[in-house]
Amino acid sequence: MEFEAVIGLEVHVQINTKSKIFCGCPTKFGEEPNRNTCPICLGMPGVLPVLNREAVNLGLKTALATGCKINPLSRFSRKNYFYPDLPKGYQISQYELPLAERGRVCIKTGGKEKAIGITRIHLEEDAGKSIHGENLGDPASSYVDFNRTGVPLMEIVSEPEMHSPEEAREYLQNLKSILEYIEVSDCNMEEGSLRCDANISLRPVGQKELGTKTELKNMNSFRNVQRALEHEVERQTHLLQNGKAIIQGSRLWDAAKNETVSMREKEEAHDYRYFPEPDLPPVAVDQDWINGIEKTLPELPAAKRERFVSQYGIPEYDAGVLTASRSVADYYERCVSLAGNPKIVSNWVMGDVLRVLKEKNMTVEQFSVTPERLASMIGMISSGTISGAIAKTVFEEMSATGKDPKAIVEEKGLAQISDEKAIEEMVDAVLASHPVELETYKKGKETLFGFFVGQAMKAAKGKANPSLINKILKEKLSRLKGCDQ
Repeated sequence: MEFEAVIGLEVHVQINTKSKIFCGCPTKFGEEPNRNTCPICLGMPGVLPVLNREAVNLGLKTALATGCKINPLSRFSRKNYFYPDLPKGYQISQYELPLAERGRVCIKTGGKEKAIGITRIHLEEDAGKSIHGENLGDPASSYVDFNRTGVPLMEIVSEPEMHSPEEAREYLQNLKSILEYIEVSDCNMEEGSLRCDANISLRPVGQKELGTKTELKNMNSFRNVQRALEHEVERQTHLLQNGKAIIQGSRLWDAAKNETVSMREKEEAHDYRYFPEPDLPPVAVDQDWINGIEKTLPELPAAKRERFVSQYGIPEYDAGVLTASRSVADYYERCVSLAGNPKIVSNWVMGDVLRVLKEKNMTVEQFSVTPERLASMIGMISSGTISGAIAKTVFEEMSATGKDPKAIVEEKGLAQISDEKAIEEMVDAVLASHPVELETYKKGKETLFGFFVGQAMKAAKGKANPSLINKILKEKLSRLKGCDQ
């Protein structure tokens, strides 16, 4: 029997506010444990939460960017459970009345476009962080850091409409791109600003009824999401094919062992004993508020991708790579505005620029090769000042030192030789020093033309104009071949 995977994702996004969702404590990452705390986020008796308006603004911005219906009235609830890093014994979240519902994120896999529905977007507070003693040289103890307690989160829940790990990864990447474009989060997965839980079940192909699901918790990379789902498809398929039942529950992904591990049986909604938060009034959102947020929306990734194809005439693949990040898209457009040649600029950005950013683990804003410098270097190629091969050397020097390309070319004597007389003398010397190859060429082995080009470039130390070398070589070899006939 063949089975079909049914996947839905719950994405937790740390909202980009300076203070926590219900108090004035800072949200800065990496501070000393328990430094960013106060009686409110520590759940002391008698304190009252006050909702951070900016958190709501950014939630509304996300709802608009994903085509959600914004509810005119949303309400916070208490989600009750007991864990050491939850000081109040409950989490303030939204339940039956979320901020927004029924949106979508479009993906493209296998050459086909598909819209993945968003069930809901709601706001909530984050919990703290448990630190176990073995990581601190104290195996007998565990510690709790409450710095993260009360940090504003936005939970984005998808419909169970993905049917492969590849679709899930594409959805998550596209959602992250939207969130970065609208600047609601830095989406730093290593710091936990973007975390993902995945619900997955299997059912026989053709069956409409969903199978028993398992939930994969707190994955912090695209690769781990895909690998965990691939493993879970294999595990559940093996169980079902052998007549065994799937046990509903939460599982953790062990990247070292490449497997999922049972964590606990799944709680149902009634286990959390939700009830309305008595200390917070409902959130009322009117059309004027929505209109004000809508005006702040930038051009979104899908629209920018389509524009890049139509405006710059670059392939759809190039446009997809360049628009995945708003900062990279801005870098590309600035460079094109200065250098023209959209496809050439695309090749440099997709190839060399993105390669160095990955190697150095930096953002394009931190990169020493500014759009102005890259455009200047491309202009030098177009004018014949340097060759494409020499440009690679110049680019590496720019990325290492941050120097201007013109200064590098001048300092290192990398200017291209375009003097026809000088190149002709080099070609004559090459032909004279390789008489055997020359005779073989004249007898019909024309593939040796590339050999002569290579030798001429070597003699010029890579600085000769390649088109001139080709032109002069063709003329000379043609005359020499004609003399023997």
